[in-house]
Amino acid sequence: MSQGTGHYYVPAPSKWPIVGSSALFFLGFGAVFTMNKMPVGYWSLAIGFAILIYMLFGWFGEVARESESGKYGAQEDKSFRWGMSWFIFSEVAFFAAFFGALFYMRALSIPWLADAEHDLLWPDFAGGWPTAGPGITEQFTPMGAWGIPAINTFLLLSSGVTVTLAHWALKENRREALKLWLLATIALGVVFLGFQIYEYGHAYADLNLKLTSGAYGSTFFMLTGFHGFHVTIGTIMLIVIYFRCAAGHFKPEHHFGFEGVAWYWHFVDVVWLGLFIFVYLV
Repeated sequence: MSQGTGHYYVPAPSKWPIVGSSALFFLGFGAVFTMNKMPVGYWSLAIGFAILIYMLFGWFGEVARESESGKYGAQEDKSFRWGMSWFIFSEVAFFAAFFGALFYMRALSIPWLADAEHDLLWPDFAGGWPTAGPGITEQFTPMGAWGIPAINTFLLLSSGVTVTLAHWALKENRREALKLWLLATIALGVVFLGFQIYEYGHAYADLNLKLTSGAYGSTFFMLTGFHGFHVTIGTIMLIVIYFRCAAGHFKPEHHFGFEGVAWYWHFVDVVWLGLFIFVYLV
């Protein structure tokens, strides 16, 4: 405790980090074994996911109990805000690297490979975007912007509105409206993921667009795939927050658990806008 700042709760040593590390150990080896078609890989993945689910329920529950028992005050709230801010900053940097790779290919490397100096190496490569790159003859159809991508844009923008309405309801202590708008946000996230799964099936089956389709295919699936993973994580976080709200957790003046998830969801929305413009539209 420091003078003038009130108490600061320091939790006892926790088993959950080592439990989470064990889950990642089994998941990592399971992924490698599975990609090499080794039967033990499926067992390793199953064990890893089981440990991960156990950790999530246990760790989330422990943090929720600490919060509801009054152990978190103004100093803890400030730490949580800084921690979440830096986490989202790291996620911005993560996606910036992929957007940077997309820009480098489209604006620099593809024109370089198609110019006169490289004509001897790739005489049939005309450049332009989208392209798989020189030396790849397999044809594919790029994913259009209008249709499922436009629908998903509307869904995510709408979910940003619904989670904001839920936040306002919480600050005004309107619990039923809070739960209603949270459910709407979760539903929009699930529908978004459903459309993205359908889009991937359509890309592979009808457009011959795959992760192996050179420059365009790799950047398309890496950017949209990682974003879909973040939407999945965000939806799980929203579900946890919904059950906490249903249990009567959070107060109008003290609810950073909710705010942190709302920040993350808005970040997911903004990243998708960038994806829609630079991956699908232009």
